[in-house]
Amino acid sequence: MITQEPFSHKQLGGRTVIVLHAHPDDEAIFTGVTVRRLADAGARVVMITATNGDLGEAYVPLAVGESIAQRRTAELERAAEILGVARLIQLGRRDSGLPGWDDNRHPNALIAGDVQVLGRQVADIAIAENAEAVVHYDRQGIYGHPDHVAVHRIGRAAARFAGVTAYESTVDREHLHLADGRKHLIYAASHATAVRFGHASVEITLAVAGTERDLRAKQAAIAAHSSQVPGDALDEASFGDSYGLEWYVRDGAPGLLDELGNAHVFA
Repeated sequence: MITQEPFSHKQLGGRTVIVLHAHPDDEAIFTGVTVRRLADAGARVVMITATNGDLGEAYVPLAVGESIAQRRTAELERAAEILGVARLIQLGRRDSGLPGWDDNRHPNALIAGDVQVLGRQVADIAIAENAEAVVHYDRQGIYGHPDHVAVHRIGRAAARFAGVTAYESTVDREHLHLADGRKHLIYAASHATAVRFGHASVEITLAVAGTERDLRAKQAAIAAHSSQVPGDALDEASFGDSYGLEWYVRDGAPGLLDELGNAHVFA
């Protein structure tokens, strides 16, 4: 059973958070409930996506003349709308591909970018937006994708440049095991990189849960990425077990996400 501390509607009005992701679809999979809850509480969510995911393999046919980057950008815009994102920014870097791919060496690949320069770019946005926190990924990029690891480094630099709290998005592998959350897309992603995903429960600072309405918004946002998510990946019966919580390791003082309340799980 998941319990959530009480939270007053609209109590975050006038406050802003930066949410940094690697590819279109990451925002829904890893932070969909959090973003929806922040938006519903009155916070301004500025979402930054580092790449357009142009190396993704489409599960559905593309329109005549449509590129995978165009499709994924349109899907990202739809998902951001569902989640209540106030401003969507794309950094325009190229997808770096999986570990060992030749694409890792492309000059515009995200992992070829200067971490300090990109971190300063994100920090400048945070400062201009008067943001109180930067959300990015944990030190191994949740599951070892090169672009996710780059986002960790960029996000950490940005938070330090801006002087704000950082929340590192992660996955509680113990919870997913106990909850039989093997429908979560993280399992396939981790298999592709051969890197163990997430953190143990004791290493995690904060778990965010939502209402049934928040979960439905998250499910709709993931489904909006139809080119990347197989049709049978979002099992209705197990969706809550797999995606009902979102986890963070905090770097800095308690901040905006802590005010959503820390979820507690009881057997």
